Amino acid sequence: MSSNLTDEELAALMPSELCQYPTPIPTQIVSSDEFYPDPQNERQREVEARLLAMADDLGGKQGLDRRRFFQTAAGMAASFVAMNQVYGGLFDVTPAEAATPAMAQERANALKDQFIMDMHTHFLRDDTRIMGFVEMRKAVGKAGWNKELSDHEQTIEDLKFNNYKKEMFLDSDTKISLISSAPSDIEQDWFLTNEQMADARKKINDEAGSRRVFCHAIFTPGQPGWLDKLDAALALKPESCKGYTIGDNTHKEISRYPWRLDDEKVAYKGYEKMVKAGIKNVCVHKGLFPPGIEKQYPNLRGFADVADVGQAAKDWPQLNFVIYHSAYRHVGGDPRVALAEFERTGRIAWTSDLADIPAQYGVSNVYGDVGQLFATTLVAEPNVCAALMGTLIKGLGVDHICWGTDALWTGAPQWQIEGLRRLEIPEVMQKKFGYAPLGPADGPVKTAIFGDNNARLYNVQPKRAMLELKGDRFAMMKAQYEKAGAEPSNTRYGYVVPNGVIDHRVFA
Repeated sequence: MSSNLTDEELAALMPSELCQYPTPIPTQIVSSDEFYPDPQNERQREVEARLLAMADDLGGKQGLDRRRFFQTAAGMAASFVAMNQVYGGLFDVTPAEAATPAMAQERANALKDQFIMDMHTHFLRDDTRIMGFVEMRKAVGKAGWNKELSDHEQTIEDLKFNNYKKEMFLDSDTKISLISSAPSDIEQDWFLTNEQMADARKKINDEAGSRRVFCHAIFTPGQPGWLDKLDAALALKPESCKGYTIGDNTHKEISRYPWRLDDEKVAYKGYEKMVKAGIKNVCVHKGLFPPGIEKQYPNLRGFADVADVGQAAKDWPQLNFVIYHSAYRHVGGDPRVALAEFERTGRIAWTSDLADIPAQYGVSNVYGDVGQLFATTLVAEPNVCAALMGTLIKGLGVDHICWGTDALWTGAPQWQIEGLRRLEIPEVMQKKFGYAPLGPADGPVKTAIFGDNNARLYNVQPKRAMLELKGDRFAMMKAQYEKAGAEPSNTRYGYVVPNGVIDHRVFA
């Protein structure tokens, strides 16, 4: 998502596409080059070992090799069986599902028509200069970790438009998505321009014959001419707007225009234009700023947390402020730090601060998008994931939690969808902190998070939308794809720490 890692740090990593085992869920932290991924820990190695053993045993009985077993519904179920064996009973799954393909597939079929609106997704423009992924693959080839990489030129086509369509709409149960972007003080380094997002929206919707994709308009308070650029972006009729309060997230080292949501002289001028244009939703990147990143960019620390959210929400009740990643701070740090913090204080920075805002400010227009909060904690420390979901629901309300996966950075989002479908907050945690249970995959809590909350924010009628989508070209393509034997790549795009490499830096 950005280029915040040094050449030395990048040289120590390998692309997640090259992980030896294409498991249905990641078995170690995958990062973009926005943060340094935590090395695979002991419990993640145990999950991986158990999963590989099940693949050999159960897959062997079914005549499937590891790769093919991992592409099946039984392989997905096996992943969560292994997670339960290591982390405790956090996931609704039985060993029988992993051992019985028909049972696993029956469950998958029963849920495949679930209404899922993923309103936080990405791909990269064709002329992108953000080539960290490619350079990393070349470095891996030179290091000899994968001989094929030294023989063939690497590309990042998997992070571009065509693969986006496949992974969002064929390899996952996502029904509607929103294409987002990230700005930069260097024009060429925007992930996608506002025009490119609008163009992609039109291409996909025209191809599908339905409204499959929405898009953002990125706004950049403080940049020269930003209000005129916002006017031009609003003329493209985006469904919502998005900003990064730390300014240039791609090049934090040169970020010249950080801003606050509650700045009456700057940001409020943009809100005026949005309201006039009929925009109701302002999405804001917050969090993903662990102590290690703070040490690098201390000047941006005051713009990364949620101290500016409450007043802005109170002053602009006609807008909804959707906080991306729910401001979770610890992405890129050791997940045990977040778990220890929670066990010691009952809070997790800065997500607990976000959850406090409705009560502190008397507002009802602040929402939490799960984004990287869910993607990384589900894998790194699912007890933290459960605690974060409980915290958000208790503070913001179950009707204010929004589904967003930050895909394609972590590959097709199906593993995250399955994660939420199966996740439950442990009873001990529920009783101690007053958390409500998450309930079944298609129960009211998860139904609200997966789709109903975003549908309400974006004026979509789920039943009407599903009728339209069931008959579109993408639905027909997916039916043919599955009939032919769907082969999800189970690929995550980003970086991992190679096994055996120890990260000695401290994220405390």
